[in-house]
Amino acid sequence: MWPLCVISEKLFKMAGDDAGQGPGSPSADYAQIPLARRSYYVDVPHVQQAFTWDCGLACVLMVLRTLGIHCCDGIADLERLCRTTSIWTVDLAYLLNKFSVSFSFFTVTLGANPQYSAESFYREQLQEDIDRVDELFGKALEAGISIQCRSISAYDIAFLLLSGHCIAIALVDKSKLNSSWMNDVHDVQQLSEDSDYMGHYVIICGYDADDCEFEIRDPASSRKRERVTMKSLDEARKSFGTDEDILLVSLTGKSGMKVTRKFLAGSM
Repeated sequence: MWPLCVISEKLFKMAGDDAGQGPGSPSADYAQIPLARRSYYVDVPHVQQAFTWDCGLACVLMVLRTLGIHCCDGIADLERLCRTTSIWTVDLAYLLNKFSVSFSFFTVTLGANPQYSAESFYREQLQEDIDRVDELFGKALEAGISIQCRSISAYDIAFLLLSGHCIAIALVDKSKLNSSWMNDVHDVQQLSEDSDYMGHYVIICGYDADDCEFEIRDPASSRKRERVTMKSLDEARKSFGTDEDILLVSLTGKSGMKVTRKFLAGSM
């Protein structure tokens, strides 16, 4: 079985960067999703977040349970490992790496983007986080984490999901993610009509090519399964503030666990 990074490279070669198209822009033929399988989803166990800030940890826990890694009793264990409540995608990458989960990290910005200081979502924490986040990016390769600075399209994601090789943790602008959960969300996650950017993590675990919809797991929702259109997800993923961060998690590349219950207990 090819590693996810190899599959990704083959995927981008198939898609191509034709003249006149931006990176990650699919050709007309590629947009048809050239697989015999038209619909596929992974039955990811749904985990609800407990607070406004732990959606990313809930997504990591969903990934671990999907892969059959059960040495974490809950989000609190991951919080102890992460040691911060200001969660960035690179924090999630380090967590997955601790559990020897095979994944590919794509982003259009390496490090913390200082331009986000004007966004209300980032304003309070950004100055405190910049050095820590930049250090994590700087040490990523040494830690065994490969970060690719490139954009990937919704069609790229759909192709990989239909191949059955992966699921994804994606950073989205929750105010732009239109799905049924908008009517069934925690009180702590209520959206106002004039919401600015609201960073939020979701699991993308399936795609239906006939309906052009992704299946997701939203930790802010009490519903186990949600579906969003490709257009809605793409807009939410590429909103200013997300850096188009996405972790493509291999379903076949788990090589064992570096984190044990003893390690977790020792970090309390």
